[in-house]
Amino acid sequence: MSFEEVEDPYIFSTDTLPSDRRFLPPLANGLLGWRVYNNIMHMGGMYNGEGGRCHRADVPCPLAVRVESEEPGQNTYSMNTHTGIFTHTLSSASVSVTQSLYSHRHYPNMMVMEVLMVRQVTSEEPITVNLVGSFTPQSKDIVFESGPDYKGGSYINGKVSTAEYPGGSCPAVHLIWTPIPPTLMLNADQSQGRWGFVLVVANSLETAEAKYDESLDLMATGDLRLSHQKAWKELWLQSTVEVTGSDSLCKALIGSMFYLLSAFPSINDTSSSFGGVSPGGLSNGGDGQDYWGHIFWDQDIWMYPGIALFYPKLARSVLEYRVGTVEGARDNAQKQGFKGLKFPWESAVSGREVCPEDIYGQQEIHINGDVTLAFQHYLYLTEDLSMFTEGKGKEVIYGVADYWVSRVSWNPDDKKYHLLGVMPPDEYYYNVNNSVYTNTVAKFSLQFAVELAELLQDPAPKEWKEVADQLKIPFDEESQYHPEYDGYIKGHPVKQADTVMLGYPLGLEMSPEIRRNDLEAYEPVTDPDGPAMTWGMFAIGWLELGEAEKAQHLLEKCFKNIQKPFQVWSESSDGSGAVNFLTGMGGFLQAVLFGYTGFRVQKECLAFSPHLPKKISELCVRGVSYLGSQMDWLLRKDEVCIILREQGQTAGSTKPCDLQVVLKASGTKIPLTPGKPVTFPLEPGCVCKLVSMSFCWPL
Repeated sequence: MSFEEVEDPYIFSTDTLPSDRRFLPPLANGLLGWRVYNNIMHMGGMYNGEGGRCHRADVPCPLAVRVESEEPGQNTYSMNTHTGIFTHTLSSASVSVTQSLYSHRHYPNMMVMEVLMVRQVTSEEPITVNLVGSFTPQSKDIVFESGPDYKGGSYINGKVSTAEYPGGSCPAVHLIWTPIPPTLMLNADQSQGRWGFVLVVANSLETAEAKYDESLDLMATGDLRLSHQKAWKELWLQSTVEVTGSDSLCKALIGSMFYLLSAFPSINDTSSSFGGVSPGGLSNGGDGQDYWGHIFWDQDIWMYPGIALFYPKLARSVLEYRVGTVEGARDNAQKQGFKGLKFPWESAVSGREVCPEDIYGQQEIHINGDVTLAFQHYLYLTEDLSMFTEGKGKEVIYGVADYWVSRVSWNPDDKKYHLLGVMPPDEYYYNVNNSVYTNTVAKFSLQFAVELAELLQDPAPKEWKEVADQLKIPFDEESQYHPEYDGYIKGHPVKQADTVMLGYPLGLEMSPEIRRNDLEAYEPVTDPDGPAMTWGMFAIGWLELGEAEKAQHLLEKCFKNIQKPFQVWSESSDGSGAVNFLTGMGGFLQAVLFGYTGFRVQKECLAFSPHLPKKISELCVRGVSYLGSQMDWLLRKDEVCIILREQGQTAGSTKPCDLQVVLKASGTKIPLTPGKPVTFPLEPGCVCKLVSMSFCWPL
């Protein structure tokens, strides 16, 4: 009996590499990032250059090796997202050679190359393949010195040449790797041969040697590859997003989740040295490239929500990154003449502003509210107060609130507080007053500061509530829509999603009519060649209004940004801009995770309001993490099925609560019991605590 081979949507394969090498797949693990075959790699937190010249330091990569044979053969290149392993298979009449490359998912200091040669025909001749590379132990950012070999491994070390700020430290980097010969030979008496090559990168010689020792032990026991595959398997068990009805959408979702997860640390990593997520990820971001590897609002607003829904630990690592930059943020605020914290528009390690152009750091102040929104969502998803106490998260929330209070101006005419001289998310405009997005996110971050202070029984300055209550939120009564800022002329061009983000992710309450008016006002004037994440926000807006087909049309615009064959995103649809554009992937993922499902993270519940477009018959979202429990969701055309996982399978540190589903229209309450499926009609509702007496729907 023969079965037709079904293509695995988790494996991206091709027989020819993309002509534009920028679209080769990145291999990253939250600490090390490398684009396959590139001579250059990067390490999280390794930047060179002061202020606006700061960029990811180029680290030479000894594994930039291609396998070639004198004998003609067939090439196959594969990115297996199940395992995070890129393979090149070269098949000829006499031999099959498979080169495997991966950034180790469990041991983040390690990158690995393995070569397997299998003889195809019986022969007494030796077979040779060439390993072609152009590695030189040099970098324009780091002056390297060679040291003595360590247990057969080559060793170099160096420091970046310029600190991020005057008086700052210049981070060191140490590389130990298995020397790679120019050829590999299968002897006459061998039917197959296997070789392993390890690269270890660390900030100290002591760590590098310890990790190299560990890699040799893992190779000796055969666990090097197995431990990597196991770590990816653990990750995928905690998050699955798959659709039935559109192969291209399913593949795009898998690719987005894979590359986003690759940018985050291991769920087993306890080092707390995470360097944040930049728009192009760790594999990109050198001098003048992909936003220099800086961290923007992209991390907190675009990439974080899709990860936080599944992985509380990874979500916390983003918050810890921001906590680690508090002193720099305080310095930024002081330089602007304000109190509290001003998070940089572009951040590296210290939190001091490293944007090459001053105007963005001075005016694009919505970043402060974007950062606090991530903290707020984390608290609502986990109720983990330790992040705010021992983890010092409250310093972030209170510091941002103090900034807003000192930054606003009182206007006696309308008796409102104003935020003057800002740049909205729509960067076509600057030095405007009362950006509706900025003012709304400021209002909400002030309200959250009051709420957190009450929860922690900390004193809250009365100005926090006063400014929040009286902060102007621009609204055009005549047209019943939100103008982007004071004086915005309806119909003027817009760079990217801005005002439409009031509904989601900010959650500003408004009538369906106003939500529709905002969408209709901005959709036709938004730059069609603008950044990739924009259309996901419009799609979510239309899904809120029940217009799934309109949403699907906008979501499919994103497909133009996905470069085949490895599902690598470009910032713009013509292939230009940042590459491996994680921001776009994050916006796209949110359109499905928060659009199709209607998930909304609220103070006392996880609300849902599902809508599926016609072509999508099924959406499977496994591993949703809420209050210490994990849920698997299956959405079909007319019903929703939820299974609460057995408690042993949960990944959060929070003690699980007893949960129930409450349906909005009927008020029906359905307790969730671990391991038992619960099915109900496709309608809005929420998941909340079983003992909660408060109703979570806004009145």
